[in-house]
Amino acid sequence: MIKVGDSLPGATLMEFSEVEGNGCSLGPNAVDVTQATAGKTIALFGLPGAYTPTCSAKHVPGYVDHFDAFVQAGVDEIWCVSVNDAFVMGAWARDQKTAGKVRMLADGSAAFAQATGLTLDLTSRGMGLRSNRYSMLVKDGKVVSLNIEGPGKFEVSDADTLLAQAKV
Repeated sequence: MIKVGDSLPGATLMEFSEVEGNGCSLGPNAVDVTQATAGKTIALFGLPGAYTPTCSAKHVPGYVDHFDAFVQAGVDEIWCVSVNDAFVMGAWARDQKTAGKVRMLADGSAAFAQATGLTLDLTSRGMGLRSNRYSMLVKDGKVVSLNIEGPGKFEVSDADTLLAQAKV
């Protein structure tokens, strides 16, 4: 399992773009994790699934609401990573009004979740292998803080906790 001091794994996430520009075409675009984190401070949080109750009601809204405070704390970007396809993440981004605040990144095959060791097996609930709920602060591709939730919990991966760590 990934830990503080480790580099993020070399993986490709997908991001749905509704507007062409900055080298992105309409639709899903590949995001190379290593390249996208180089020289940046990223507030990254993972969650089990788009449109799920806690994720939609608490997790994503907290990061959207605290966007300005994260920027003031030196965070360049906020990423939400979930084991969903880019089309679902794009639709969820519209619903959650994340544009310009939180990048909604799809880990469709759970490759990133598996590479970090932060998986959650929800096969018994009909959802298959998913991402565990967590947050991490990443500087230049290296994990500087990591908050992993216990099963069914939402206590340490919230925006307030990661924001406090970003301010240190």
